[in-house]
Amino acid sequence: MYVTPSPKREDDPLYAIRLALTGIFVFIAVVLLDPALPPIIAALPIGLIAAQRKAFNLIKAVAGPIAMIVMVLIMSEIVGYLRPLPVVYVLSVWLIYFFGFYLILKSGAQAGMLIIVTAVLMSVMGMHGSTTLLVMRDGFIQASLVALIIGPLVYFLLPAKTKEKHVDEPQPHQGNIVVGALIRATVLIGLSFWLYAVMEPSDMMLAVIATMVIVFPTRNSMFFEAYQRIRATFYGSSLALAILMIFTISPHLPILLALVFLGGLWLGTKMLDSNRPSMVYQYGYSVALALIAGAISAQDPAYATFTRLVLTITGALSAAGLVAILDWIFNWAPTINNNTTASPLN
Repeated sequence: MYVTPSPKREDDPLYAIRLALTGIFVFIAVVLLDPALPPIIAALPIGLIAAQRKAFNLIKAVAGPIAMIVMVLIMSEIVGYLRPLPVVYVLSVWLIYFFGFYLILKSGAQAGMLIIVTAVLMSVMGMHGSTTLLVMRDGFIQASLVALIIGPLVYFLLPAKTKEKHVDEPQPHQGNIVVGALIRATVLIGLSFWLYAVMEPSDMMLAVIATMVIVFPTRNSMFFEAYQRIRATFYGSSLALAILMIFTISPHLPILLALVFLGGLWLGTKMLDSNRPSMVYQYGYSVALALIAGAISAQDPAYATFTRLVLTITGALSAAGLVAILDWIFNWAPTINNNTTASPLN
């Protein structure tokens, strides 16, 4: 799957400040909207806005949130209609997973991940009941609308230096991608049942991390991605706990917003300057904001952090391990048996 490159200082020297400012606006939105699922409002806009590179791309800024809203509405209707038919429900969700993975492996583009993420979250929420499904649907719509407003605003206030717009360059994967998509869809169905069994609805936005690991076509790249997301979870959890400790001492909104800004500034600077993959720090900021939003809305921060770590380590590594074994057995991709020379991001 295509991986967004790191931002560059020569193109966008204000990137870190913009990321931190986005965090402030997101928390202001959480306070004003008082949503049923604050972690979604906190995390989703960061993922949509921070993924921009170089000059502001209005088409991407608008298309991303709108596509998310459309997919959530479609998936909620499908899940709501098929939920009384368990066998048909599971088979239909599996087909959606398969189509999403096939699209990713066929084109290398990230559009398939949007399908998979919305399908996972809405289908798992559907198992909890119609009311929970509708709450999740409304939460995603709210978060997408927040991203639609904040994205252009932060780029208007802090524009990039370059006028060049970033162009994605996805590369299609080689081999029998039908088999690869079949393997990943089947593993993801099992993971979906596990998420339903062990996770609370308020934590479901955090469950995406395990899903995103298994789209990569080689064992090296899957375990590399799993390791990066574990690191992102550690960074985000540590930042969230530090902010919550200070906020507990002085529980005032300006203090919280200042701490969120400083945390975003730190991670944004790491995205610009570190030799490590920039997405680690971007995911870490999303993790931190989701945990903080959950904690200040009466969710136990210690429990939230613990479940986040357990989910990431257990879910990501287990899913990646099972997919790697099945990939090795079926040998569908040319690079699977040549992992010593494969790039971790292939």
